[in-house]
Amino acid sequence: MNKYLRAGAGLFFALAACVASAQSYPNKLVKIIVPYGPAGISDIAARTLGTKLSAMWKQPVVVENRVGGAGVIGANAVAKAAPDGYTLLIGTVAEFTVTQHLGKQPFNPVRDFIPVILLTDTPLMLVANAGAPFNNVREMVAYSKSQSGGLSFASPGIGTLNHLAGERFAFETGAKLTHIPYKGGAQAALAVVSGEVPVGVAGATVVMAHIDAGKLKPIGVASQQRLKSRPEWPTLAEAGIADFVSSNWVAMAAPTGTPPEIIAKLNADVNTVLKMDDVREQLAKIGAEPVGSTPDVLAARIRVDSERYGKIIDHIKLKID
Repeated sequence: MNKYLRAGAGLFFALAACVASAQSYPNKLVKIIVPYGPAGISDIAARTLGTKLSAMWKQPVVVENRVGGAGVIGANAVAKAAPDGYTLLIGTVAEFTVTQHLGKQPFNPVRDFIPVILLTDTPLMLVANAGAPFNNVREMVAYSKSQSGGLSFASPGIGTLNHLAGERFAFETGAKLTHIPYKGGAQAALAVVSGEVPVGVAGATVVMAHIDAGKLKPIGVASQQRLKSRPEWPTLAEAGIADFVSSNWVAMAAPTGTPPEIIAKLNADVNTVLKMDDVREQLAKIGAEPVGSTPDVLAARIRVDSERYGKIIDHIKLKID
């Protein structure tokens, strides 16, 4: 056998092995790594999907919380894992589009991951203390300009999606805002509830109960359409801020090098799970809109949001070492 025949035979057997591997996938435990603690949107999404996929595949699916470094530790563990489909990442927009612009990180979200599917979408929103002397975007911007120190706004921390959305709002509307970081979304929301800070940028899931209780009032949701679960809440786009979309989406990705056949199977099976009524109902309870997508749609979302948040970070000259 000459060298060309040997090379061709080698390629044939390699492809055959790849197809066979994909056809038998999964045949052992699958690990889903969530780079945050329990009870968050990404964790709930991972556990909801994991239960259904385990039943579908007749193989155990384990969710592991790898907390630390604002999502970097867990994401890096998946980036460095074997590209065989048995270690997957369910992370948020932050790991895929934001942290790369904030300083050094041990992985590159485009180079080191293959997008699998967009899972859920939860828009951010601007809320105010129930006693604030403004009720909409126009009044809030005018009030901020009338105060010598402007208005303070709360977020879950420096460099978070919420922080960047607040900075973008100030830039696009001319509002005088000062960022006040807290240690998490719940703490930031409570600071606005108590009146410690008059305004906050929060995930809809975090503030729903406070708004329903009359302790906060919605100023605007950062989405193109009103939320199906809260159609009475106005959007920022309706207030004249064109294309103001900012959401804490959650997605699944696999390490680069994972066979395309396995990516295709993961995408098809997770899309199936996301269409199940009980799954949609469970996710809707926490304000997470089930999405589903192709890998290409998720890749495009990553590109667009990475460019958007990169520009904001450059504008405010933010770096986190």
